[in-house]
Amino acid sequence: MAGPRLTGRDRLRRAVTALAITAVLVAALGWFAPASAVLWIKAFHVIAVISWMAGMLYLPRLFVYHCAAAPGSESSETFKTMEARLLEYIVNPAMIVTWALGLWLAWTSFRFQGGWLHAKIGLVFLLSGVHGYFAGATRAFAEDRNIRSARHWRLMNEAPTLIMIAVVILVIVKPF
Repeated sequence: MAGPRLTGRDRLRRAVTALAITAVLVAALGWFAPASAVLWIKAFHVIAVISWMAGMLYLPRLFVYHCAAAPGSESSETFKTMEARLLEYIVNPAMIVTWALGLWLAWTSFRFQGGWLHAKIGLVFLLSGVHGYFAGATRAFAEDRNIRSARHWRLMNEAPTLIMIAVVILVIVKPF
């Protein structure tokens, strides 16, 4: 069984809570250990990015398998639960923390300057759009109204990977 669905208000409350916790932790770190705060924030940012990417790579793979399950079957219901929990408990919070810490780092370390940084932020917006697309697909699968093929989801599984590769190159090489 998929379990109770969260309302829009519940989702907003979770997002605000995640942002508040992140803000409190960042503020506490900056207050108690200002010299090492940036390194700790970078570490937590990378952890959040890894969590976000893990979910973004796994979710479309679940969709591929879900396509083969008959609507209403036990396996379909299991996939619904897996997809919803992955999105709500890992992917969404990881994206929020990634954005919060990433924007903090972009401001404190680079003052939002540099072509590579602007390109990176643009790609992260694109990845966030893919995230939204996957969230919509999760809802469609939960309502047994998926219209996409397994092939489509195999191809969509590559989008986060390609974006990730470009972001890593921009961050490490800083080509412009």
